[in-house]
Amino acid sequence: MAKRSRKYQEVAELVDRSKAYNAEEAVALLKETAKANFDETVEAAFRLGVDPRKADQQIRGAMVLPHGTGKTQRVLVFAKGEKATEAENAGADYVGEQDLISRINQGWFDFDVVVATPDMMAEVGKLGRVLGPKGLMPNPKTGTVTFEIEKAVNEIKAGKVEYRVDKSANIHVPFGKISFDNDKLVENFEAIADTLAKAKPQAAKGVYMRNASITSTMGPGIRVDVTPYR
Repeated sequence: MAKRSRKYQEVAELVDRSKAYNAEEAVALLKETAKANFDETVEAAFRLGVDPRKADQQIRGAMVLPHGTGKTQRVLVFAKGEKATEAENAGADYVGEQDLISRINQGWFDFDVVVATPDMMAEVGKLGRVLGPKGLMPNPKTGTVTFEIEKAVNEIKAGKVEYRVDKSANIHVPFGKISFDNDKLVENFEAIADTLAKAKPQAAKGVYMRNASITSTMGPGIRVDVTPYR
């Protein structure tokens, strides 16, 4: 394990690792432990009682955070005709068809989210080997394969985030910047926790939401009491 800096060790001592803080306490402590000289991203991590190897316990979706993420997402839309015009009017950063597919195949990735209309997926699907590993492949479950282009672009620009359980049954979701007001970070965190609680698979046994923590880019993890969300 890499040796932690003195600054990190000093702020880590502020965190009681035996305690699970309520959301308000955790966010307040998060602010105390964020000492980087840039506006750090804050992220929530949830440990769930599911078996990701089973199809009926896969958890994946998307949601719009009440106060956004603090990051401006660059949206690429694969669409044609009227839907391409709709994407441009909605504020998509890049709109096209084969021209964009060619650029991506040549190694261009100056975008954060990809949206596609269903009639474009036969061609877009060929990009799976390059978009898939980067988590950029459009998917109906996250609302990025749709004919409702204006809605999709507006939601992404407003702070839509995707969540997906990994092979270790964890979900990581960014939920703002350290410069956000405390109450906005709390509301964003609680919105994610509530959404995940409602996504509990019927096949999941035992305790579903086992634990959670929040952290800033350079700060230590802080455990959050998940009892209110079980």
